[in-house]
Amino acid sequence: MQRIVETALVASRWLLAPLFGALALAIVGLVVKAGQRVFEIAGQLASLSQPDVILGALGLVDLTLTASLIVIVIFSGYANFISRIDANGHDDWPQWMASIDFSALKLKLLASIVAISAIKLLEAFMDVGHESDRDLKWLVGIHLVFVASTLLLAVVDRIGPAEGGKAPH
Repeated sequence: MQRIVETALVASRWLLAPLFGALALAIVGLVVKAGQRVFEIAGQLASLSQPDVILGALGLVDLTLTASLIVIVIFSGYANFISRIDANGHDDWPQWMASIDFSALKLKLLASIVAISAIKLLEAFMDVGHESDRDLKWLVGIHLVFVASTLLLAVVDRIGPAEGGKAPH
């Protein structure tokens, strides 16, 4: 009975696969939004001010960072929770794709979130006429929480025991 339960539980990890597929579809949505933004900027380029062009570019950077974050989650989540990825024979596949561990995943996720938060904050500062002081303070506060959380997690991962209970070398 125990063997059957364990086998069923281990097999249940495949229930995550459709979720990773849904994340891949989310990237398609981000690509569509990026295309729309490029066409908007290109169509109005002659009448846009330099800050407006910069804001448009920052929006594209934000979409790109978000899509990159999703790719990291898809590959590392699949490799860590569903099945190993065999990158042999695929020279164009990223090297890290099959080797990112859960600790590195956490740091990459938080670093990406900090970068996305920084872009949003920069957009708000550049568009100061439309943001209230209260909104800017909240954005700064939230960004600082993300930065502090990332730094704290990095320090804890560095000084804490590694996977398997062994101290890092």
